[in-house]
Amino acid sequence: MKRAIAFGLAALLWSLGSVWNLVAQDLVITNTRIIVGNGNVINQGSIVIRGGKLAAVSAGGANVPGVQTIDAHGMTAMPGFIDAHRHVNTGPNEKEQMQQLLDAGYTTILSGGGPAEGNLTLKDHIEKGMIKGPRIIPSGRVDLANNTPEKARAEVQRLAGLGIKFIGEMALTPKPGPTAKEIENLKAIVDESKKAGIWVQIHAVSPQAMMAAVDAGVPKLVHTPHFGWLSFEDAKRVAAAGIKQLSTIGFGVPVFGVFANDNKPRFRDGQPWPDSILDGEGRGREAGYKAVNARTSWDAGVIYGYGTDTGYLPKAGLEHELKTLNLMFSMQDIIKLMGPNTASYIEMSDQLGTLETGKLADIVIVNGNSLDGYWNLLNTKLVIKGGVIVPDQR
Repeated sequence: MKRAIAFGLAALLWSLGSVWNLVAQDLVITNTRIIVGNGNVINQGSIVIRGGKLAAVSAGGANVPGVQTIDAHGMTAMPGFIDAHRHVNTGPNEKEQMQQLLDAGYTTILSGGGPAEGNLTLKDHIEKGMIKGPRIIPSGRVDLANNTPEKARAEVQRLAGLGIKFIGEMALTPKPGPTAKEIENLKAIVDESKKAGIWVQIHAVSPQAMMAAVDAGVPKLVHTPHFGWLSFEDAKRVAAAGIKQLSTIGFGVPVFGVFANDNKPRFRDGQPWPDSILDGEGRGREAGYKAVNARTSWDAGVIYGYGTDTGYLPKAGLEHELKTLNLMFSMQDIIKLMGPNTASYIEMSDQLGTLETGKLADIVIVNGNSLDGYWNLLNTKLVIKGGVIVPDQR
């Protein structure tokens, strides 16, 4: 009996210890360049964190006795990275994969696919302290091609009952365009989602599919189109409708050094590029379409956010998307795109995306000046998620 009680007590203490490790710290970060994310830059400032939130972000120093102080001289503090379309799910390697995401600077992930139940399990494992990881926003899927409007509506309500707030991994036929059945089901899903309080995202990877999604009332577009050129007039229609869009523009760009160190271009699944690009047109034209269409959407005023649509090594995926964005966007644009625009896409602008008083203390501290080039965003030294250091790589 005593042995059972001792074992139970030990288990309770271990459990509490896991939770204690998640308790937000009071911290002060000093002597740092602060990229606020709203266009403002504080060249030498300080950040005060209390109870997991930003209590002060200001120029100059901060004297807060009895609180751990981090001297970030020569470094830059910026909002924690958000990937609004990353393929994650529960599984045997989740602990390692989630830590890799944190190490790369990601503090929030909107799941890009997989079973809703697995996404919810992963979220639960992180929130209970079983593993460390970014904040997970789970998603679910409703079949467009092989469904009826009635069954699609029922699936939306089922996902809402599970606690899912985003529906993703739904794709419209890009060429020659969506089928009548896809559009019928999509309209039913969009209508039912409004009743259920769920956000609908759609994969529309051609301009014709994109505009069909706009006509169906979809509020969010996962991809920048990569089958054909997006006209400025159509991009203005997207902006006028208040529809938000993600980048994922590294889709057609060759990957090097991730799947093999043989200096051969590969697609995002490790297969030869350009032959293995999904439904590719040949010679990797998708890379050109995406890059130019990205700038067209941006210039038309679309709220254009960040997503990688990857499942491989987080830091490599970060570098791949950033170097592709670098073709068309300044660093000021990229920081806006990754921060406030992506926070807006995931409907968390009041909590994330900028370093402003009252928001969650999600911070990435990198070596050097982020505004000098995207490569400095790959040199992460400290990551703070909700006031907790998750890792310290100084």
